[in-house]
Amino acid sequence: MYLVKTPILISKLMSKSLIWKIPTNEKKIYLTFDDGPIPNLTMEILAILADYQAKATFFCVGENAKNYPELIHRIQKDGHLIGNHSHNHLSGWKTPAKDYINNVKKASEYIDSYLFRPPYGQINYQQIKHLKDDYRIIMWNILSGDFDKQLSNEQCLFNVLQSKAGDIVVFHDNEKSREKVLDVLPQYLAHFTKLGYEFCSLTPLLKTKK
Repeated sequence: MYLVKTPILISKLMSKSLIWKIPTNEKKIYLTFDDGPIPNLTMEILAILADYQAKATFFCVGENAKNYPELIHRIQKDGHLIGNHSHNHLSGWKTPAKDYINNVKKASEYIDSYLFRPPYGQINYQQIKHLKDDYRIIMWNILSGDFDKQLSNEQCLFNVLQSKAGDIVVFHDNEKSREKVLDVLPQYLAHFTKLGYEFCSLTPLLKTKK
């Protein structure tokens, strides 16, 4: 069970240290990709982004970053940002705070970034308390659902077409999502590019490091 659009009430009830949306009056959408980098798919995603001059933020799993440092370099060389997504894609709800924090720190050995996204969006207040001074904790308000095997490509596209200015949108850079992301992403980029939108990495947050 997951929500495509994060209800405003949920984002208000959660810690103020969590970032769900970028306030802006401009036609900008903040595109993100979770879980990579992995061979082949990451490069295919980068090629699609380049076709539309779109920028994004890749929240990388430390273990993948360790195994494929050349892909981390390529992501950055292409003008995108990277973020920490823990070392082993841990659930904050199922992992003791000390172990969770240590896992994030381990990922930082391979991912030089103070942007952090909790895997599955699962993080508790104790973990937030320990991370908020060193990281900007990034959530989202549009979830593509590209990881859902029961979801059609058409429904996945419908999900992301609900994007609005300032939204933080999540796709995935993993094998489970390959078919949907490669089909839906170019259609999504084409649609909003025609409407005059710009796809951006989370660079506004680089100016507000705590």
